[in-house]
Amino acid sequence: MAKLDETASGVFIIAVTPFTEDGALDLDGADRMVDFYLEKGVTGFTLLGMLGEAPKLTTGESRLFVRRVLARLAGRVPVVVGVSSPGFAQMRELTAAVMDDGAAGVMIAPLSTLRTDDQITGYYEMAAEVIGAETPFVLQDYPQSTDVTITPAIICKLIGRLPSMVMLKHEDWPGLNKISAVRHGESRRISILVGNGGLFLPEELERGADGAMTGFAYPEMMVDVCKAHVAGNTERAHDLFDAYLPLARYEQQPGIGLAIRKYILHKRGAIGSAALRKPGAALTAADIAETEQLIARQEKRLKEIG
Repeated sequence: MAKLDETASGVFIIAVTPFTEDGALDLDGADRMVDFYLEKGVTGFTLLGMLGEAPKLTTGESRLFVRRVLARLAGRVPVVVGVSSPGFAQMRELTAAVMDDGAAGVMIAPLSTLRTDDQITGYYEMAAEVIGAETPFVLQDYPQSTDVTITPAIICKLIGRLPSMVMLKHEDWPGLNKISAVRHGESRRISILVGNGGLFLPEELERGADGAMTGFAYPEMMVDVCKAHVAGNTERAHDLFDAYLPLARYEQQPGIGLAIRKYILHKRGAIGSAALRKPGAALTAADIAETEQLIARQEKRLKEIG
């Protein structure tokens, strides 16, 4: 598989991690999940992301899961693996392992203890050195989770200093002006893929983003919105997005959002069980009823727009 570079675009799905009802890692379910995402048209995968329940996996399970997905994909689309870690030794070890297995690149989030611009710059310079200049990486900018604010000026500074930084996973909120600022200030054009469940995807694409790196139980929404945008049909992109928006919004609820996503993916046949590994939220009967109502209304709107 070719390595990740600055031209990456489309939808890199943040893949869920399938578990059995008793909480065991479901490797057969991983095959099923890969086939589902490919059928929906994703252009890449991101594994061991924050909503992939990565912290609940052992190191051995992380390796098994990544290898299984890579084997199933057989090089058809690139795979980015999250290697964020409290220490560089673990980051180096996991990076070397997944790159040897065939990953296209890795993703690194900042430590929550970073506070100043100099600390952030120094951290990413050290991280780039640790994983090796030949390993392309994605800077994950998700201050709502990491509690670290990275300014556009610092992002542009890192772009200039670190050739191996080929992508920004933009997940700041509100963040539309941040995309514009990075595009205006970058010394070389890198890929920008956006998160937050795609809630601002049409506007983010219009600001200069190249696609999405996030999760949603209907990945075809993001795929089709990106295709319509590239084709210059912005009205079509917005119409498609609007049809899915109520369910996308509902799925972004803190605490139960991943449980909703897994419920729908199980309903759609993408995974064998909707189980989250403990600790994890459980849906109430009311949650499920609301989800089903939103699915029915979404199907109605899609028929209306054709």
